[in-house]
Amino acid sequence: MTIFAPNLVQPATVQLKFPDRSGSNSKNMTLHNRISRRELKERILNDPTPRTTVSFYCYFKIPEPGAFRDSLYKALSAMGVMGRIYLAHEGINAQISVASENFEVFKGYLYSIDPLNGLRLNIAVDDDGKSFYVLDIKVRKNIVADGITDPSFDMANKGRYVNAEQFNQLTNDPGTIVIDMRNHYEYEVGHFENAIEIPSDTFREQLPMAVDMMNDKGDKNIIMYCTGGIRCEKASAFMLHKGFKNVFHLEGGIIHYTNQVKEKGLPNKFHGKNFVFDQRLGERITDEIIAHCHQCGKPADTHVNCVNDACHLLFIQCDQCKEKYEGCCSEECQEFIHLTMEDQKKLRAGIDKGRNVFNKSKERKQQFKK
Repeated sequence: MTIFAPNLVQPATVQLKFPDRSGSNSKNMTLHNRISRRELKERILNDPTPRTTVSFYCYFKIPEPGAFRDSLYKALSAMGVMGRIYLAHEGINAQISVASENFEVFKGYLYSIDPLNGLRLNIAVDDDGKSFYVLDIKVRKNIVADGITDPSFDMANKGRYVNAEQFNQLTNDPGTIVIDMRNHYEYEVGHFENAIEIPSDTFREQLPMAVDMMNDKGDKNIIMYCTGGIRCEKASAFMLHKGFKNVFHLEGGIIHYTNQVKEKGLPNKFHGKNFVFDQRLGERITDEIIAHCHQCGKPADTHVNCVNDACHLLFIQCDQCKEKYEGCCSEECQEFIHLTMEDQKKLRAGIDKGRNVFNKSKERKQQFKK
């Protein structure tokens, strides 16, 4: 596969060669971050340079994801890009931050890669420029873990895009079904009017559950949405694969929808906050607070991670509880953080925090199974 990248000095486009892993020079190439994450985080927090947070994805065939990864890392590092990028044979999924003054250079580089030319870039809605502090580019089996094993499944056969205006028109019909393809903790703090939650912990579980929940609604208009579009696009293809006919997905997800309704003065049918997977953990869409503190039950929609390094539970905490529990999720964790560092390290040994998220979805999942 040939990847082209713009020369960062001259405006001409030149071929960017893949690194040769077989030679000695490849061993000396710095294709990973070498500075501690703590130091990098301090740097970005103290850096006044305006930055823009951008997310994008594209399903396209990448024959050599590893080689693509290395060339991408070299080019983006040179531009000072930070963020999280996943590559797989099926495409790219990225959430990044770039200095605002370098945005056009970054965009030009991205568009110089043929399959990404003209790609929609979702600009963050509520951005403080502190979303990322390191560049991580990883090769994975899928850019979205889906659990699909059927070799006949094809992303080329996907649902129809709807923009913000079309979404609003379709959802004015009470017969239209809107499905939220995000995790339970994302849905909890914000979602579209009358959207159906798929009560599951993972996207791979949601796909068959969505089919089961809609098995008697095959003649309905079904609109699927997610944060930036990547999950609902695959979900729409899966629904069509399972025999559904009138399947749509929201172009660019919640982020693009929000920007469109602002630009065009359209009614906003999203309520609350949009959860995002970076340091912000959320961007404010409306002033409504539709969730509650997981400790006291007061209205709140701020996600935090428990400050106890042996826990790091993701949960919603109000300001009062944050002060009362010192940023911890429980009295036990609060007691833990006051132990000596030596005792904390001993007690943390062997603990696997895994996917540590406050979960209300299990009860809803049981209700679905009844």
